[in-house]
Amino acid sequence: MTSTFTKARTMTFPRQIAVGHNVIEQVGEMCQNFGLQGNALIVTGPKTKKIAGGITKDILVDTSYNVQFAEVGEATTENVEKVRKIAEETNANFLLGVGGGSKIDIAKLVATQLKKPFISVPTSASHDGIASPRASIKDSNGSTSLKANIPSGVVADTSIIVKAPYRLLASGCADVISNLTAVLDWELARRLRNEEFSTSAATLGKLSAHTIIEKADGIKPNLEESVWIAIRPIIVSGISMSVANSSRPASGSEHLFSHALENISPGTSLHGERCGVGTILAMYLHGGDWEHIRDTLKKIGAPTTAKELHITREQAMEALTTAHKIRKDRYTILGDRGLNVESAEQLLSITGVA
Repeated sequence: MTSTFTKARTMTFPRQIAVGHNVIEQVGEMCQNFGLQGNALIVTGPKTKKIAGGITKDILVDTSYNVQFAEVGEATTENVEKVRKIAEETNANFLLGVGGGSKIDIAKLVATQLKKPFISVPTSASHDGIASPRASIKDSNGSTSLKANIPSGVVADTSIIVKAPYRLLASGCADVISNLTAVLDWELARRLRNEEFSTSAATLGKLSAHTIIEKADGIKPNLEESVWIAIRPIIVSGISMSVANSSRPASGSEHLFSHALENISPGTSLHGERCGVGTILAMYLHGGDWEHIRDTLKKIGAPTTAKELHITREQAMEALTTAHKIRKDRYTILGDRGLNVESAEQLLSITGVA
C-alpha cells in the first residue's frame, strides 16, 4: 500500500539553556560543549558591554578563545551590515549577542546570514526574542520581523537581568501574555482559511502566557526571583515559534497593532508594552476576558492605556484601522478590511484604552 502522507517539518531548538543566578560563568563551558573554536565576536552596546560584555569576554579569553567586540545601537539594517562586516574582517567563528533585544536580534541575523553558531546572552528581557527564530530589524519603512536561526545556546543570568530597568521585564511579560490572542487568531485562521496549525506550538504559547498570568503577584521591581519567574516562560514563548516554524503562536492582531503603532509613533513605547495594550483590544474582539488581561498587566506594571503608551487617541485609532495592512498574509480577528473608524472608537472607549 502506497502512503499519500507528505507532511514534513524540521524543528531546531537551543542545545543548552542556562537560567539563574551567576550562570554567566557557564558561557565558556557552553562554548566548549558545543565544540566551538577560534574567534568569538561579542555583539553588544556601550552600556551592556560594561554590564556583561566585559565579563563574557574575560570568561571566553580564560577558556582560550580570541574575542572581539562589535558595539552597536538599535537593530537597524545599517547596524546589521556593520556587524556583518566586523564578523567577516575578524574571521569570527561564532557570535554572542550580549545585551537587550536589539543586540540579540542583530547578532542572531548576522549569524544566520554567515551560517555561524550564535549564543544569546540577554541583559534584559523586554520581549520573547531571547530564544526565538525571529529578528526584528528597522529599515526606512519601519520595523520588519525576519526569519533567523534559533540560538545554539541561551545564558540568562538573573543576577544581571534584575539590574535592568524593571520596565523592560514588565514589557517582556506583556509580550508573552499576548500569546493568548495570537493563538486565538491562529485558530481563527485555521477555521476560516484552513491555515496549517500546530497544537503543540499553540499549547506552548498559551502555557507560557498562563504561567506569567498565574504568577503575576510575584513579578515586582528589584526582585531577582521575579526575573526567575518570568524568564523561563519568555524563553518557552520563543521556542514555541520554532515548533510552529512560524511566529503564529506568539504574534497575531495584537502584534499587528504594535507594529502599526511603532510606524505611527516610533520610539514612544516598547514593543511588549504595545503588544500588551493590543492584547486587551484583541481579546475584546474575540469575546474573551479582556478585563482579566488588563488587570494582570496593571498588576505587573505594564501599560494598559494609550496615555501610558504616550500616544493620542487619534494615533491609537489610526493603528487599529491600519494594522491589518502590516501583514496581508496573516489573517486575524481584524479581518481583511480591518476596523472602521466607528468600531475603533467604540473599542477604545469600552476597554478604556483611550
